[in-house]
Amino acid sequence: MLQAVSPLALAARIDEYFSPRVIAELDNNYVKLAKLKGTFGWHAHEHEDELFMVIQGRLRIDTEHGSVQLEAGELYVVPKGVRHTPVADQECVILLIEQKQTTHSGNEANAYTRSIADQLRSLD
Repeated sequence: MLQAVSPLALAARIDEYFSPRVIAELDNNYVKLAKLKGTFGWHAHEHEDELFMVIQGRLRIDTEHGSVQLEAGELYVVPKGVRHTPVADQECVILLIEQKQTTHSGNEANAYTRSIADQLRSLD
């Protein structure tokens, strides 16, 4: 059955910050949805790029090379190996596209680290 996905409707079911949930698969990638508020923590993904797209709100991504501010409808790709930390002063909703093997918090575990199994839990 063909069915469209509404990220904002699904986001209403998420009750934790920095806890992405897989909402689709694209080749060897997961499309993830997350609510953010606060600072995630510095980390890098040694072998994978990471795409952030803001659906609602505003997000700043601090990197070792500077910062980028994203508004709703904008996206940014953090290149592999670049240390970064997402920062949301107010709640925002984002889509992430990451390779299936990408560890959520990269090379550094923190309080927000979630396993792939946790990210695959249904939002129903």
